Order: sequence, then structure tokens, then C-alpha cells
Amino acid sequence: MSAERKVPEAAEASEAAVAPDAPDAPDASEASEAAEDVTVRDPVSAPGADGVPRRATRRFPLFTRDTARPEGGGRAAPGDAPAPARQWPILAVLLTVGLGLLLTALDVFRVGLLLIGAALLAGAVLRWAVPDVGMLAVRSRFTDMVTYGGLGLAVVLLALMMQPHPLLEFPWLQDMLHVTVDS
Repeated sequence: MSAERKVPEAAEASEAAVAPDAPDAPDASEASEAAEDVTVRDPVSAPGADGVPRRATRRFPLFTRDTARPEGGGRAAPGDAPAPARQWPILAVLLTVGLGLLLTALDVFRVGLLLIGAALLAGAVLRWAVPDVGMLAVRSRFTDMVTYGGLGLAVVLLALMMQPHPLLEFPWLQDMLHVTVDS
């Protein structure tokens, strides 16, 4: 299926009116006659100054035609506020994850991993509770909550089961390990 369409005349007139004083610029009537014959073959091409279709965007048109801002992707504070205040939800999550990584690097593995998991769980709660979370919104609200919550829960559970001296034990995991290794 070909998505051919004629270029709107208003766009043609604006293209022709860009540089009327140029020495080699065609008259406005010649430009509009030439542009009327131009057929745009895809939705992201438009006629250039010479009337030949050119790409109007650098997006790759095969998969994504247009992307919308995720629900809740607006600023978390008014536009006149400084940038950190406008993006406080993502900064809170990232700073907490950074602190958890620092603790993990300093040989406090369990506490660092628990902090990372708690930050992801807090991101899920923020995504659910705060209407505008700025850059914390990546996909739909539901997808973000499931992703942040699932990853946070997995990190917390793994940190609690970490050896030596696990705080959370599942005896069936040991049985499952013996079954798979002995087979």
C-alpha cells in the first residue's frame, strides 16, 4: 500500500517565499506550478526548495512513525523551577541507587542491594502515586509500575537470600538445585 499524497499548497507557497531576493530563485508562480506536480511518497518526506521530495526528519520511518510522551511524563514541578526540582522523582531514585552501588562497592553487599531494590520499589510507588513524574515515566504507567516493582522485588528477594547467613530461606530451592545437579 503506497501512501502517496499531494503536498498542501500552503506549504508550497511557504517554500517558494523563503528567499525571493535570491538571484537564481524561480518566480513564485513557477515554484507553485512545479510544486503542484510533486508527489510525496512517504509521510516523512516533503518537497525541498527545488521541488524534489526530501526527508523532512531524521527518524527511521520503518517502525516508529511518531512517539507520544508517556502518561505522566510532564514536569514534576513548574517550568520556571530549576531542572533538579522539575525532575525530582528520577533524581531521588537515581541517587538512592547510586548510594546502594557505593555501599555494594565498599563490601556492604546486602545493605547496598537492599537499598537498590528499595529505590526501584519506590520508583514504582512514585509512578503510581505522583501524576507527573518527569523522566521517571518511560512507558505507560502500568508498564513502568510492573517493571520497576518486579525488578525491585527481585533484587530485594535475592539480597535477602544471599549467602552467607541468608535472612530468607526457601528449602525447596535447595531441593530443586539437588535435582538439577544430580540429574
